[in-house]
Amino acid sequence: MALTNKQRAGWCAIAVTIVGGFEGLRQAAYLDPVGIPTICFGETKGVRMGQRATLDQCNAMLAASLQLANHAVDDCIRAPLPDYRRAALVSFAYNVGQTSLCGSTLARKLNAGDTLGGCDELLRWTYAKGIKLPGLVTRRQKERNYCLVGAE
Repeated sequence: MALTNKQRAGWCAIAVTIVGGFEGLRQAAYLDPVGIPTICFGETKGVRMGQRATLDQCNAMLAASLQLANHAVDDCIRAPLPDYRRAALVSFAYNVGQTSLCGSTLARKLNAGDTLGGCDELLRWTYAKGIKLPGLVTRRQKERNYCLVGAE
């Protein structure tokens, strides 16, 4: 689905707030809670310990990754997506990846018209490498709340 610039600006601003708030900004590579080298706003692809990034580089990485996550949402979700729901799903896809989103019960429920059931599925994604992470519990609750904005 092609979005207008105004539509893109709406979900994108919300997604930047969600992702930026939960990922935080760290310009030097660090190990995330399960030992994955990470930098900037939660970027992991190709990151190596000792790496540094400027604020401009971090912002560019975030913008590119959010666009990829949005494409994942477009590829997987056929249901109507108001800005807050799209932003929640973009945040989710940014965090877990397209494959996990597309193959999820969350996607199946949303595509079947079950908005409440689909949004509730977000609450199940609170583990990383088998470890339940409090930060993911909080993030998924916020994503769920955004996902339900405007739901009937």
